[in-house]
Amino acid sequence: MERTPLSTLITRYLNEALSEEETAQLWETLRDGHGQEVWDEALLALLQDKSKHGHANPERMEQIYASIRPADTPVVPVSRRRWLYPAAAAAILAVLVATAFLWRARSPQQPLAGHPEAPVHEVLPGGNKAVLILADGSSIALDSAGNGALAQQGNVQVVQVNNGQLAYQPRGSHAAGTVQYNTLAIPRGGQFRVTLPDGTNVWINAASTLRYPTSFSGSDRTVELTGEAYFEVAKMPEKPFHVKVRQMDIQVLGTHFNVMAYTEETSVQATLLEGAVKIHTPGTQTALRPGQQLRMEQTGRLSVVNDIDLDEIMAWKNGYFRFNHEKLPGVMRQIARWYDVDIAYEGSIPDREFGGKISRNSSIEEVLKILELSKVHFKIEKKKIIVIP
Repeated sequence: MERTPLSTLITRYLNEALSEEETAQLWETLRDGHGQEVWDEALLALLQDKSKHGHANPERMEQIYASIRPADTPVVPVSRRRWLYPAAAAAILAVLVATAFLWRARSPQQPLAGHPEAPVHEVLPGGNKAVLILADGSSIALDSAGNGALAQQGNVQVVQVNNGQLAYQPRGSHAAGTVQYNTLAIPRGGQFRVTLPDGTNVWINAASTLRYPTSFSGSDRTVELTGEAYFEVAKMPEKPFHVKVRQMDIQVLGTHFNVMAYTEETSVQATLLEGAVKIHTPGTQTALRPGQQLRMEQTGRLSVVNDIDLDEIMAWKNGYFRFNHEKLPGVMRQIARWYDVDIAYEGSIPDREFGGKISRNSSIEEVLKILELSKVHFKIEKKKIIVIP
């Protein structure tokens, strides 16, 4: 039987139109390495095909291709997925390419000969940034403080380790007295990790705060959260751990869970990955199993969602964006928090849904170019991104 051209196989693969025999042929060609040159040519041709994304500039597509597919990078087959917007083949391709290649760390690319450098702006990916507010109200900017001891809070020493992690180390026996509280404030464009006095590890997302005592001396362990954080709670059966967030009290003994409670989002979401939790809300108590999520809408309405996509929930902590049927405003809110930008819309908000995975280390140009392949346009003005229908 005559073999189907590789370029045709790639196009059919992106549109999920491959037969079982053609799928086997595609992977065989990519595995044995003989199709490398044809793969490169087909990929570049798809990026330059204006029938798939009429507004795209082929020269710009070539630059994108060069930045995400250096010559020394091997082909990495990507598991088949049903991406959103299946009719937009170029958008599917962009997500596929971003998933396969943008995840790795890259050295800065030099501008191509004959092409002007990208316009200068103030938008950069986020990083390890936080401000520690001590019990006396004084503050320490952790991104400019080095590793080592930062402060003494009662009989506890506050130290920074690994340039992005805070820890509390006891110094001597605990003496009864006034409970001291610290607050870890994460700005937009920041993230940080803290090991609490009981050994609980907390990863805190951008535009969030965590308030907690410098020692857990009472009958329970209680912290207060705004924004988003992932908890791996140290097991202490005699001393339950509580996370208070808006009208929700999450009670655990030792477990892994994520809480998302940004005021600009439509709901508070508590997602359980491991163990068990009891969630107290006004007038109700709900127990969750791993893989379940409790949602509390702004109206107070509660719902439990089963079989949550945990990869999507944990994407921020693992260093990437993951979108699954996400509307454009939801996408842009995540971008605003991580890149520390304001978002404005000219005209009506485009009705688009997005799917896929992009590294949070990506430049803002890479992220927006991927979104633009779904016929959404943007311009950057200093620290503002304007969405144009």
